[in-house]
Amino acid sequence: MVNSAPEYVELRAWLDANLPGVPPGTLTGKALNYLNNEWPKLVRYLEDGRLEIDNNLAENAIRPFVIGRKNWLFSDSVHGVKASANLYSLVESAKANGLEPYQYMRQVFTVLPQAEMVEAIESLLPWAVKKIPAETRYATPRFTHRLRRSVTSFRNRTPNQGRTPPYQIGPFGVRN
Repeated sequence: MVNSAPEYVELRAWLDANLPGVPPGTLTGKALNYLNNEWPKLVRYLEDGRLEIDNNLAENAIRPFVIGRKNWLFSDSVHGVKASANLYSLVESAKANGLEPYQYMRQVFTVLPQAEMVEAIESLLPWAVKKIPAETRYATPRFTHRLRRSVTSFRNRTPNQGRTPPYQIGPFGVRN
């Protein structure tokens, strides 16, 4: 920002000098008029140090949604669309807060069923989550016991029992 301010002063002087001499109907005249009309928006970031010169962070955050939007045409219901939007928003918020999305979602879906107070739920929001060591993250006795039982029952099944074990391990944890 400090380095770019003199460049903007020089560009503005050049624009003021050349704008009156270019016919407004030409392509160059239209471009110069556009620059003149949009000048306050262009230099806004010079007035506030919190602002970026571009919106690359926002563009990069929405890119997965833009790429996947054709897939979302197949959502079955309005509730499904809202649930997907909430989930995507939570994942992007986790990324923005420096959390690894899969680990964060595992933590949320592991702890959320035991949450009884609003404060417990708010403590699971991406900006409030305390990072815990990866080796202790999911090693709760209940989870480990159910996981061990699920793997054992899957290994001991006979081929004609079907393809799914009694307990499925999915992205939301172990379920019956």
